[in-house]
Amino acid sequence: MQLKSAFITLCSAVLTFSLLMSEPLKAQTNLQLPDLGTSALQALPLEKEKAIGEVMMMQIRGSSPLINDPVLDEYLTTLGRKLVANANDVRFGFSFFWLNNPEINAFAFYGGHVGVHTGLIAQADNESQFASVLGHEIAHVTQRHLARRIQQQQDNSGLTIAGMIAGILAAVVAPDAGMAIISASQTQSAFSQLTHSRSAEQEADRIGMQTLNNAGFDARASSEFLTKLAAQIRYKYKPPAFLLTHPLPESRVSDVRLRAEQYPKRQVGSSLDFNLAKSRVLARYDNKPEIAEALFRKLMRENTYNNVALQYGLAISLIDQKKTEEAQPILDELLASDPKNLFYIDTKTDLLIAQKKAAKAVSYLSELNNYRPNNQVITLNYANAALEAEQYELAENVLKSFLLEKPDHSLGKQLLTDAYKKQEKLAAYHEANADVLSQYGAYLKAADEIQKALNFVEPNENVKQQRLKALLTQYRLLQKELARL
Repeated sequence: MQLKSAFITLCSAVLTFSLLMSEPLKAQTNLQLPDLGTSALQALPLEKEKAIGEVMMMQIRGSSPLINDPVLDEYLTTLGRKLVANANDVRFGFSFFWLNNPEINAFAFYGGHVGVHTGLIAQADNESQFASVLGHEIAHVTQRHLARRIQQQQDNSGLTIAGMIAGILAAVVAPDAGMAIISASQTQSAFSQLTHSRSAEQEADRIGMQTLNNAGFDARASSEFLTKLAAQIRYKYKPPAFLLTHPLPESRVSDVRLRAEQYPKRQVGSSLDFNLAKSRVLARYDNKPEIAEALFRKLMRENTYNNVALQYGLAISLIDQKKTEEAQPILDELLASDPKNLFYIDTKTDLLIAQKKAAKAVSYLSELNNYRPNNQVITLNYANAALEAEQYELAENVLKSFLLEKPDHSLGKQLLTDAYKKQEKLAAYHEANADVLSQYGAYLKAADEIQKALNFVEPNENVKQQRLKALLTQYRLLQKELARL
């Protein structure tokens, strides 16, 4: 697989930015809100912001518990794109990803990357509340609040590009650790990169609420969710992680409540996809399977939650305990009522594989794949079922087609690596594995994989040899550039 040209230019762009950071910035500090982020363009051009974001994303992939769950990714991306489509001043594409972490948290950073902890959806009461936090984070990006922090810095002599990336990542992914790092280093310039100012929070609240309303959600949910977080502060010694990087003084809660009152009351129907996503998180990520089963049975008795979603969560918890005989009738009933539902299709595949019926899963998914080609939920389940059924060539072909359309898909790349390994196509396996490693910024290991791939290329395969040697050179160059940060 060819190394992307964007990766080749990535680190050089970041290096250019680090040189810019080492010089005093001639900028006004008395910015008037709202600013729409344009002033930050002087300090951090958009292309450099995107490059910084890619470096940070590589660090997150290598050090954080990202979730490669196609059905949850599909839900989050769909919801995120709906909000972005109704936001103003969007300058580049957004990407949304999950972290397996029970803390209530979400964060955004350079280049439109938005991370969401599983604990956020687990604690949200409805989709409007969940979407309100995403809208808030989208506003931080569109208003370029992190970039504007740089604009306001007059002396960055103590802040290196590597230190900035490490500090921001520590704060947004693990706020407690981030604050400890800053306390130890006592670097005020770095600290200002970690927490949003009150004015930035107010602006993100206001613009996020407007985006929420434009997208058809209940704008008053912003107030509901902040009030919920404020209540947790009163009853817990440790505040929710979200509040460590998003300050919540009483004035902010009051301001959001008053702003919310300006929007008309909107009755938004219960979202099945939200409830299914929440049940999936509760069943598979926030609880052990046996605890999840007890939780769903309790909630079904109390009838305090969407019953269809509770049945779905119960089915997952049973499958994960290998109680497939109990799970099957529940899932069959759900599919009978909604046969094209991606949540149910994904879990049906899990059930068939757990029952050692991988070939049946392949047949089931083949028809669905024809109906919705290259949908990540159906196609990746199809490829995975083919691997389980030892239909390796089918898996390879399905994944190659999928990656032509979605070349950056991490799980798709990993499954293709597995397909090559199962077929003992060792040159292709090592090359594909190098591509996976490059997504984590592990360019030295990627170069080692290309060197191994060269060992399995026949002497007469000159074109393949030259291509791999070019990749080897590129990975080594990228490693040197990254090491200079």
